[in-house]
Amino acid sequence: MRMRHLEILVGLFILAGFAALLLLALRVSGLTLSSGSETYRLYANFDNIAGLTAKARVSMAGVTIGKVSSIELDHNSFTGRVTLLIDKSVNNLPADSSASILTAGLLGEKYIGIAVGGDDELLKDGDSIHDTQSALVLEDLIGKFLMNSVNNTAATKE
Repeated sequence: MRMRHLEILVGLFILAGFAALLLLALRVSGLTLSSGSETYRLYANFDNIAGLTAKARVSMAGVTIGKVSSIELDHNSFTGRVTLLIDKSVNNLPADSSASILTAGLLGEKYIGIAVGGDDELLKDGDSIHDTQSALVLEDLIGKFLMNSVNNTAATKE
């Protein structure tokens, strides 16, 4: 009887461990079991999305206010069109607000940061954010640095 009791306790302990791992995986991936709160849809076009993914967070002043719903190519302007789902509680974004693709932490997770504008007109469901700043691409920066150092070396030899 004592051995059976010990086996049941070990089984419960293992189940609790699996439940904790599942919860941790959901938290890290950004997925939730709940349907979420009410949202409205905004759009933003970026020249270079570089690493931004669907379900990335949208934040303003460091507070998460939504998430990226989808990313697709705009065939008219040949830019990346990002669909943002913003919480209904944040219903007072000015129409001249700007969106930037930013990098969080050392791992390089990309997210969208919203900077508030000063316009009296507010963004509504289905509106677009026109003032955008694309992602900073490390390869481009390295290329510019190398080309600049090559140009400086060539100029000093002449």
